[in-house]
Amino acid sequence: MAAIRSFLFLLFLVVTVIPYAFACMLWAPLPLRMRYRLTMGWPRLAIWGARVITGIRWQIKGADNFPDGPAIVLSKHQSAWETLFLPSHLPREACFVYKRELHRVPFFGWGLALLRMIPIDRAKRRDAFEQVVQLGRQRLDEGRWPVLFPEGTRIAPGKTGRYKMGGALLAVRTGAGVIPIAHNAGECWPRNAFIKKPGLITVSIGPFIESAGLDAEALNQKVQQWIEDEMRRLNPERYGPGSTT
Repeated sequence: MAAIRSFLFLLFLVVTVIPYAFACMLWAPLPLRMRYRLTMGWPRLAIWGARVITGIRWQIKGADNFPDGPAIVLSKHQSAWETLFLPSHLPREACFVYKRELHRVPFFGWGLALLRMIPIDRAKRRDAFEQVVQLGRQRLDEGRWPVLFPEGTRIAPGKTGRYKMGGALLAVRTGAGVIPIAHNAGECWPRNAFIKKPGLITVSIGPFIESAGLDAEALNQKVQQWIEDEMRRLNPERYGPGSTT
């Protein structure tokens, strides 16, 4: 049954993303804020489809920790689910840091390119971080929240990747605080897995961490400590007794 539901969900994604991509082209002349709201209709639709077709439900814990001001979101990365959920369900417009080559992906990449997020040119490695800082500061000034995954790639449940410094450096350089986010989406939507499992995903929003007075290393450690401690609270069965980050 899970295989049938997963196939139907994949079909649902393919059938809906193509007309949505063409619609993105049509409303390209509209103001960015309006384009964003319209474009986020598809990720919302995908999250809805995952719930209805595959039984993947979700809840938010700690929503009162969202600040009313500039912030950088640093999130656990386990699945493709959160890449759909975060931009469509955060209380402010989100902007991912991603490689510019994604704009070449048919349909999905076309819509992404129109949202003026933070694409970076990996061919210019020395200048890549300065690109992130420059564009990140612009997006913060526009009232948007940059979203980064400190571990860089999707990490299996119960595992911890190396927390890279990029997000913390961006926060320190721009003076913005950090919203740490933990979640267990990988329990239902594993990395590179066709089969989606029914269940409840908890998205846990951590206390806002000010970057003022901290260097990037100290800020990164605070973010990692909170996220990994929260992961142990969400799924203690994944971690052995006395395990540490």
